[in-house]
Amino acid sequence: MKQKPSSGTSYYRHPLAYLVEAADDICYTIIDFEDGINLGLIDEEFALEYMIKLVKDTIDSKKYHSLQHKTDRVSYLRALAIGVLINEAEAIFLENEDAILNGVFEKSLLDKCKYEAQINDIIKISVDKIYKSKEVVEKEVAGYRIISDLLDVFVTAFNNKFDGISSNYDELVLNLLPEEYHEKRIDLYTRIMSICSYVSRMSDSCAIRMHKKLTGNLI
Repeated sequence: MKQKPSSGTSYYRHPLAYLVEAADDICYTIIDFEDGINLGLIDEEFALEYMIKLVKDTIDSKKYHSLQHKTDRVSYLRALAIGVLINEAEAIFLENEDAILNGVFEKSLLDKCKYEAQINDIIKISVDKIYKSKEVVEKEVAGYRIISDLLDVFVTAFNNKFDGISSNYDELVLNLLPEEYHEKRIDLYTRIMSICSYVSRMSDSCAIRMHKKLTGNLI
């Protein structure tokens, strides 16, 4: 949630920030919805029911009904929906270009979108059916544990090395760190941020593999 400026105060953001924000919002909203349908967390009927309001002016009904597989039909709707919202974001940007350049445009582009209600409907059902589903929550809980364990092991080893009390295990752990993280950091904050930077750059699969190695689960 972006903080609104007080009355008479300019609210300058780089103009490109509005477009990047809109691109993120569009992709995450529509693609998450598509993923939920393909994973069976959301009924396919919802795809047409909720997306048709976005694509009714661009959909080729004959082409849509000729697609035999669910993933193809949903993919077609997704591509149309993203295209419609991109065009809408572009139009809103151009309509409000002066306000954006002068720092007095207080909302995101999609907040002024004529499809705002439809987007909110899609987000609501995604929250209810995807983000709160047992499968997703279980993965999220596991993710928290994995990140916590990685930070704990690496920060502990890094600090013990700095304090001259590292164990054999700490030394082995530090051998897993890329070379650029072996430079000495004097203050605690910098050491912790260095490890946070390393862990944050891991992909999901990399973090899982590393966690298995650190916990001895090599199966």
